[in-house]
Amino acid sequence: MTYYVIYDGNCNLCVTLVQLLENLDQGKLFRYAPMQDEQTLLQWGITAQDCEQGMILIDGNQPERRWQGSNAAEEIGRLLPVGSIFVDAYRALPGMKWAGDRFYEQIRDNRYTIFGKRSTTYQSPFCVDGSCSNS
Repeated sequence: MTYYVIYDGNCNLCVTLVQLLENLDQGKLFRYAPMQDEQTLLQWGITAQDCEQGMILIDGNQPERRWQGSNAAEEIGRLLPVGSIFVDAYRALPGMKWAGDRFYEQIRDNRYTIFGKRSTTYQSPFCVDGSCSNS
């Protein structure tokens, strides 16, 4: 099973989190595409406007199954070894999902101001089609 993580390749925070996930997963479960790779995103019908709502996770076996924003972050966490324990606990706490969604939106909308913007788009060595080079 493969999942595709669509991330902002110009966002310092986003790239750092993708690199952490790359180190944890080593390309076993997740493949990556930056939001700036319009050609790759076209194959899933993802537009620049879609990307404005945050990161996207796509189920490689059922591409119509996808998560976005904080839901994508939660699903990635759930898919990691023992991650479902933490995600389930987070979701079970009253008000945490709502607060987490608002927190995600604030970070998403202010990511360049808070964490800075890269001068080049990060390409994961674990990219969707295997043809990308790391920047």
